[in-house]
Parts: sequence; structure tokens; C-alpha cells
Amino acid sequence: MTPPRPPAAPPADLLVRAAAVHTLVPGEPARRAIAVTGDRITALAADPHGLDALAGPATEVVDAPHATVLPAFDDTHTHLILAGHSVHGVPVHRAADLSGFLALIRERAARTPAGAWIRTTVNWQEVNLAEQRMPTTEELDGATADHPVLVRRGAYNMVLNSAALRLAGITAATPDPPGGVIERAPDGRLTGRLINTATELVERVLPRPGLDERIDGLRAASADYAATGIGTVRDCLVPVEDLDVLRAARDRGALAVRVRALVSGFAVRTPEEVDALLDRVDAWRAAGHEDDRLSVWGVKFGIDGGFEAGALEEPYQGQPCYHGRLLWEPKELADAVDRVVGRGLRVGVHAWGDRGLRTLLDVYEDVLARRPGLPTGTLVVEHGGLARADQRARAVALGIPVTVQHPLLHDGALTQQRAWGAERTGALFPLREWLDEGARLSAGSDFPVGPYGAMVSVWGMTTRATVAGVLGAEHAIDRAEAVALHTVNAARLTGESAERGSLRPGALADLTLWPTDPLSCPVDELRELLPERTVVGGRTVHRR
Repeated sequence: MTPPRPPAAPPADLLVRAAAVHTLVPGEPARRAIAVTGDRITALAADPHGLDALAGPATEVVDAPHATVLPAFDDTHTHLILAGHSVHGVPVHRAADLSGFLALIRERAARTPAGAWIRTTVNWQEVNLAEQRMPTTEELDGATADHPVLVRRGAYNMVLNSAALRLAGITAATPDPPGGVIERAPDGRLTGRLINTATELVERVLPRPGLDERIDGLRAASADYAATGIGTVRDCLVPVEDLDVLRAARDRGALAVRVRALVSGFAVRTPEEVDALLDRVDAWRAAGHEDDRLSVWGVKFGIDGGFEAGALEEPYQGQPCYHGRLLWEPKELADAVDRVVGRGLRVGVHAWGDRGLRTLLDVYEDVLARRPGLPTGTLVVEHGGLARADQRARAVALGIPVTVQHPLLHDGALTQQRAWGAERTGALFPLREWLDEGARLSAGSDFPVGPYGAMVSVWGMTTRATVAGVLGAEHAIDRAEAVALHTVNAARLTGESAERGSLRPGALADLTLWPTDPLSCPVDELRELLPERTVVGGRTVHRR
């Protein structure tokens, strides 16, 4: 008796024939065809026509004989929420000098009702302006006295005009909050600049935009991430109340990328405040809001500042008594981290300077001693910028993953050189050493400080190019390693290696189609290289 024939596979929804399909599965050669059905990869073939039997009447067939397929990239440390806010901001990142910067604010003020807040985009660096400095309160007052103005650079630096200072209740007598700076001139007058936790004084009085506006911003920002080859973002500063905004954006189909949220712990200090934050996170998760598009990864804290406040073992350049700032007492941070992991969540902590990293590793060792058997990957170092050899060895021995961001170094190099000098700036992100020593690395951008984008990051990690020239060329890694940091390693960081990060049957169909092969094209092409298509869960979220 003839055995029954197995049922034919259902037709694919998408079939791509390409010059190369790099699966990133160890030991597996490049393929030439890939098929997607629903949200999953269903087949791969070495022959470009090897999957033609899966093409049905409704199959979208992409013939791209010169193109290359790679997994969609993760940005493992970025700020999608800030990018969504920035969509509607005054585009000061386009200004070449302060005159143009202030003119853009003046133009916005002319079409904004008096009394309404004016905010800027956040992805700019003052050293890239001709004057190489921030605007002052007086200059912002000259642009408009009828509106509160918030100039924001990155996540932790602001400059306010007089109207905004008044609304925030900040005067020359206002003390610096713990972990923050209200900058003053030598004569004691306010400069208008707020750094680190001092920015919270403004956050609490800012009017919150409506839900439709927030979703519109996230729609535009997430689509722009996808247009660079990013399929998943790990947003490392999500206010707990914005989990509902992300959920609404997902439910309306406005998120072009998957989101793994780190809820911000920057505003909590006491055990009671930590518990209250965790109660809100637990309630949100218990309500069943998570899926493969949106989930909470954990909680984010910071142990030190950034370019101008990262905690160093040796003093800042030209400031013999200044070593940066630690934002927590180690014992208090260990208690906070312990409370988070006790709820089954993970923790990422910003550490930029070598003293900051040393102190954070002390904290993590304390937590691991309290909780033996804590799963590897529960505690993560965000940045680990200036990482000495002994600190790298400790992180590797403890099994602590580290997220690195060359775009942050690229855009911030001049600012960092002013504060730390050329030698320490060139030593930031020693990727070659980290990988050779066995570290669990993954890569991102830290937008808005650095630009997001799959290949601009690969270009930077392989060339070490920055706005200050090539820095620390000895720390460069090769292209295959750089791509892995955004794909295979990134999925391991989020705990999704079984679902994402490589291209194999049964995995989620998160992939990118490139007009040339990023692993072999001239290196200078990488900086501007953009995908022809980005697919997330079988859905084309970007088509060029």
C-alpha cells in the first residue's frame, strides 16, 4: 500500500530571492532564498529558485539578485520615547550656529500661542555649533519672552529661558537636588542649565501632550528607526506612565518596531518609592498588556553622570578637584536593585566613567551575594564607557552583559575630550578587548546623543571614526562581529534567542534587505547604507 503523501506546505506570503541570505546561524553558509508565512520564517534554500514551489497566487515575490538579506537589527540602548517627543520639537539639530539656533526658536514662537511651551529636538551637540556652547537664558529670552522655552540636549541636559525657570520654581536660591546640578555663573546668577536629576524639576511642570499627539510622534519615530534597519528597540528610559502610551500606539498599529521597555528608576530614591514604582509595573504586566511587540524588560537606574559628570578615578582635565558625580550611595543602589530583581525583573544601570563602573560592579557583586543563582543577564551594565582591564575582567567573571554605543562616542567625542582629554576619550568602548576577553556585548546608539541606524553603528565600530577623527583604532572590531552585536547578541540580551536574532525556519520573520552586502562592500559605504526593506513579524514596516 502506498503511504499517503504529506500535505503540501501552504503558500508563502513573502518569498525573497537574493544574492545572499546571511542567516547568522553558526556554521551555516549563506542561502539564496527565504520564505515567510504569517509572522514566521518557513524555509530557506541555497538555490535562489529553491523555494519557488512555495509561491502561490497571493505570494509577494521579491527578485533581488544583487541584494543581501540579514536579520533585522536591534538597538539595545536607545530612547524611542524621547524620539517620539522630539518629532514635534523645534529642529535645532539642523542649526550650524547659535544665530540659526535662536532663529528657529523665534520662528516657532511666531506661530505658537503666547504662554505655550516651546521645546527643541534633542539630538544635537553644542560643540558642533560654530560657537561650541549652549545658548544662555538671556539669549533664549531674546528669542521669545512670551513663551517658556525648554532647550534639551540628550536625556540629561536642559537650558531654560526665564519664563520656564519661573514655571519650574527655580531661583538662585534653589539647592541642587541629589545627583543633579542647577548651573550658576561665577557671580551666582542662574545660567538656565540643568544637568542630570535637576531636569526632573522641569519634567514635573511640563504639560503632557495629548494621546493622539504622542502616538503620532511614536508612529513617525518608530518608522524612522525601521527605515535604518532597526526592528527592535530597547528603550532605556520609559516613564512608567508611558507604558500606557506605548500600549495605545501598539494597539493602533503605530509601532513599526518591537519595544523592550526599561522603566525609568531615576526619580525614585527611597525603598518605599522603589516599591511603589514596581507595584505600578507589576499591575501593568498583570493586566496582560505584553506581547511580542511590546514588553517590559526591566528597570533602569544610573550610577554616575555622562560626558561632564561621569565618575572618574582620576580628575577631570583642568579640574584637579573634580572627579565627576556618583548619583547613589552604593548600599542604597544595591538595596534598590535587589528590590527589583526580587520581583522577577531585570536591571540596567548607566555607568560611564571608570569609577562609576567600579562602583556599579561592587553593587552587582553585593546583589549576587544576596541572591545566589540569579539568572545570567538579570543585571546589565549600560555603556561601561571607560572600562579598565581589571573592571572588564570582573564583569566577565560575573557574567554581566554590557551594552555599547559607538554612535554616542561619534557625536560626543569633542565634548568628552574637553572634559577628559584625548587619551581617556580614545579609550572609551574598548570593544576589541571586551570581545577577546569573553564579554557578553550587544550594541545600540543611545539616541538622542548618537544617531540611530544599523549600518552607521557598524561603520563606527569598525572604523572608530568620530567628529574628532579616528579615536582608539586599536579597539575596532570587524563587520561580522559588529553585525552580531546588533542581532544574535542583542536577542540573547533580551532573552529571545529562540525567537529572533538569526534567520531560521520557525523564527520570527524579522529581516532586512540591503542593496549591497554590508559584510563585504567598501567600508565607507556603510555610513549612509540604508535597507531596501525592513520586515518585522512578517509585516513590511519599511519599503524604500
